[in-house]
This record gives sequence, C-alpha cells and structure tokens, in this order.
Amino acid sequence: MSKQHEKKQHSETAQAAAPVPDESNPAAEAGAAGGAEKAADETIELKARIASLEAENSNLKDQYLRKAAEFENFRKRMNKDKQDAIDFANQGLLLDLIPVLDDFERAIKSSEAGRDFDSLHEGIALIEKRLVSQLESKWGLVRYESQGNAFDPNRHEAIMMEKSPEVDEATVAEDFMRGYTLKDRVVRSAKVKVLMPTEESGVSGEAPASDEADGVDDDASMTNDGQN
Repeated sequence: MSKQHEKKQHSETAQAAAPVPDESNPAAEAGAAGGAEKAADETIELKARIASLEAENSNLKDQYLRKAAEFENFRKRMNKDKQDAIDFANQGLLLDLIPVLDDFERAIKSSEAGRDFDSLHEGIALIEKRLVSQLESKWGLVRYESQGNAFDPNRHEAIMMEKSPEVDEATVAEDFMRGYTLKDRVVRSAKVKVLMPTEESGVSGEAPASDEADGVDDDASMTNDGQN
C-alpha cells in the first residue's frame, strides 16, 4: 500500500509541475485577427487607389487625345483660311477691273462696226481716265509725273543720260514709262531720260565768287595805298 501511495503522490506531483497548456488566449487571438483584418483593409484600399489612378489616367489620356484632335482641326482650318486670304486677297480689285474690261470690249465692238478712229480714240481715253481715277481714289495707286523734276534714284530709273548746259543738277527730261506709288510707297520707278550738267556750267557757277574775291582784294589794296 505504501508503494501505491507513493506512486500516486509522484504522479500528482508530476502533473502539478508540468505546464498547463494554454488552450485559449483571447488577447493574442484578437491581436492576430486585428492585424490580418488591417492588412486586408490596406490591401483593399491600395487596390481602390490603384483603380482610381488608372481611371484618372485614362480620363486624362482621353482629354489629351481630344485636345490634340481639336488643335489639329484648328491648325487645318487656320491654314485653309490663310490660303483663302491669299487666293482671294485681290478679289475686290479684280471686281473693280471687270467693268473696265467690259468697256474695252464695247469699244472694240464699236470700232469694228463703225471703223471710226476718232470715236475709238475718245472711248479708250475715257476708259483709261476712269481706270486711273478708280485705282487712285479707291486703291491708293497714284501715277506720278517726273519730267522737269530733279532726278531721284529712289523714284527714277535712268534709261538715257545726256549732257546739257541748261541744267545745274541732274534733271528728268522725259518720261519713257511713268512711275507709280501705292499709299506713298514707290512700287514702280519711272523710266526716264536724264539731263546732266556740263563741266562748263559748273565752272561758270564758281566764277562770280572768284570775281567777288578779286574785288575785295582790290579794295583792300586801294585802302592800303591811301594810308601810305
């Protein structure tokens, strides 16, 4: 009996000394569950953020493509408007010239029927006068006279040159082709004949000054003689 009692006590002591297994730890389980839940929430949030950025990127890409298409259309429209402006820039002038062409046509038909030179000449003169007046008053194209004026290389182109004792400076003697200005800018120089002063005219121009100087010297000499 004593041996059995000892055996029983030894067994109870061993059981008391052995660690009792922790079958349930609510705090640890709650922490682990919370961490897993937090990680899951972060994953969901990250995926949502990625989806939002992808949607935003897609939207911005669509806007960019739309703006690029609008700019390309605008560029094409501007190029077309520019080309139209170039092609039809002279439309107003040409419309004003059409009636003049009509007048020439009528004058030609009239001359063919009547063979009247005086009537034809008068008609053409009237057409020319009307055209010149219209170009000047409406478009600012002015035909200028050069004959008798001083030669100006900015307005005249010398086709012929001739020495003349009658001029003291280069002077336009004749208009071969008259010049034109457009709003005060020379658009075609007049083709002219120019008279150039001769060397004799230049010398004769200096002679009076020489005579006057001689007269001054003579007066001074006479004054000196009188003093002496």
